[in-house]
Amino acid sequence: MNPFQYIASINNTKKDLMVDDETEAAYSPFMVNRGLSYFADTVLFANEMNKASHISNRMQYDFLRTAIRQRKRFSKWMKKTSQARIEVIKEYYGYSDAKAETISDLISDDDIKEMKAYLSKGGKTR
Repeated sequence: MNPFQYIASINNTKKDLMVDDETEAAYSPFMVNRGLSYFADTVLFANEMNKASHISNRMQYDFLRTAIRQRKRFSKWMKKTSQARIEVIKEYYGYSDAKAETISDLISDDDIKEMKAYLSKGGKTR
């Protein structure tokens, strides 16, 4: 079982997927809560489960499955920015990792190409 199946069960089908100890052990509260945190109507439920992390996986899953209204919800998961892009920004501006990640969205791909050309030290490129 993967977290997306549990999220689909909580949001859409309301079918109980925890049929044995193996499926209960496969439940990842962090990933399910992260998936539910993308929506305005489920973020508070996810936060409550984060606060109550000491309760069993079964109880967390049952609470979310019964408390959240059935509705189709879809969002793309946030992905980490390319590390090569961050490295170019860091070297060009002399920024730290955090600062480079912060401004990464403000810099276009064309600007990154220009920075790479400026920082090129010569030699063979692959």
